[in-house]
Amino acid sequence: MRSFRIMMLLALGLWMSACGGNQPAETTTDETMSDIDKRLAKYVSVRLTTDLSVLSDKDRQMIPILIEAAKVMDELFWYEAYGDKEALLNSLTDEKLKQFALVNYGPWDRLDGNAPFVEGVGPKPAGANFYPANMTKEEFQAAELEDKASLYTFLRRNEEGKLITVPYREQFREKIEKAAGLLRQAAALADDAGLKNYLELRAQALLSDDYQASDLAWMDMKDNQIDVVIGPIETYEDQLFGHKAAHECYVLVKDMAWSRRLEKYAAFLPELQEGLPVAAAYKKEKPGSDAQLNAYDVVYYAGDCNSGSKTIAINLPNDEEVQLKKGARRLQLKNAMRAKFDKIMLPIADMLIDESQRKHITFDAFFANTMFHEVAHGLGIKNTINGKGAVREALLEHASALEEGKADVLGLYMIKQLHDKGELEGDLKDYYTTFMAGIFRSVRFGASSAHGKANMIRFNFFQEMGAFERNPETGAYRVDYEKLEQAMAALSEKILTLQGDGDYEGVARLVAEKGAIGGQLQADLDRLSQASIPVDIVFEQGADVLGLE
Repeated sequence: MRSFRIMMLLALGLWMSACGGNQPAETTTDETMSDIDKRLAKYVSVRLTTDLSVLSDKDRQMIPILIEAAKVMDELFWYEAYGDKEALLNSLTDEKLKQFALVNYGPWDRLDGNAPFVEGVGPKPAGANFYPANMTKEEFQAAELEDKASLYTFLRRNEEGKLITVPYREQFREKIEKAAGLLRQAAALADDAGLKNYLELRAQALLSDDYQASDLAWMDMKDNQIDVVIGPIETYEDQLFGHKAAHECYVLVKDMAWSRRLEKYAAFLPELQEGLPVAAAYKKEKPGSDAQLNAYDVVYYAGDCNSGSKTIAINLPNDEEVQLKKGARRLQLKNAMRAKFDKIMLPIADMLIDESQRKHITFDAFFANTMFHEVAHGLGIKNTINGKGAVREALLEHASALEEGKADVLGLYMIKQLHDKGELEGDLKDYYTTFMAGIFRSVRFGASSAHGKANMIRFNFFQEMGAFERNPETGAYRVDYEKLEQAMAALSEKILTLQGDGDYEGVARLVAEKGAIGGQLQADLDRLSQASIPVDIVFEQGADVLGLE
């Protein structure tokens, strides 16, 4: 209940900021708002609900149990992102500061380049709390520790000050045992055999730090209407090396009708891989043909995925061996996606997209662009072509940003190819214009995260190739559709080549040259803030919100 009360307070604060409460309207202008009020106003509150009438009684009983397991992941991510959550919150006497710390899982503003918003707090360590704050890259590289680069170990110091590794299963033993027990309770309620097997294997995985068997089981289950993504998964929080996975959880209800509409697209992956605009050596891997596209309503976010900007689509599992054997599942989070489109995308388009092209901003195009971004993670190459190992290992802390950039442009490539084949309905201009508006939505998350760097690389690359132009009189942008297609192909080739070569230095140069927000763009983004257009969403969520308590 505590998290729900915090979200209600935040929602009330946002409403009062927008409406002025009992104060005169001029007291809520951008110039007179306090710093913390401005930061809180970046978010708009959304209730996470779905139609539970389509679920069985056992499915409805399962959801609160999975939410309790999600809350454990929340606690683990707090430790990974910051450290001692309670010590931080107890040190804050201002309720609004506490609210904002909860949104950010720490004292650093994730939508403002991780700038500290609590007095006396220094810069956020690039390695978050996965490594000692005083550890250098050179010290890490010199340490002879077999599992130092494991996804599932912390680096700590022993009494002599030397680096040691601590597995997640040991650091979090008590909490992990609780979460595993909850997953087993949920498995006992599962009528679907695939879901039961996955939940039991995932419980074992939490206790062993070995997730491959449960990833394979997750890919094998297809008829379940309840789903849960849980565990240490993405490595975005580790901006030092990109080695360490952070805990998170989504509790999901599958939209069976929408999912059936999407089934056909996965079958095109091998053909699309062959047609990629890059030399043959960089597309020699064969994507799994058992990939799945599904639509869901998400009813609970926790941990990494709930920090700062909220994920609206998922591409998993990340294990390259599982991907090559089984493909991947792409999950479109339809209710969260709709909230961002209505409350953020449309207002942005009204300000920054040329009036003649605004008719091409549609939810169907937004949904497709997001979906094919996730599908595109399965294209390209997972292992370098020159013996440098996996792309993720060769590119280290830059791997995530380049992979997100790849998914952005290859998703658009897929749309073009499928549309040309007659497999995708609608006007291509809808997809391209909505893609452009989506850049403005995404770059507001800042350039500090992997997604943020990818957004800026794409924006600056496309701008240099003339894919869009800005009207200096109206401050609105107009897409040049032909040049956008040229830019899409050129950036696709560049990224795929960098990945295949494992070219760490080349990627570092690309990020340095094109990964920052320029002055004109920042001024346009500031106009959005001055117009009180939110940057992202926060959730009122929980079993009580769903009426399951």
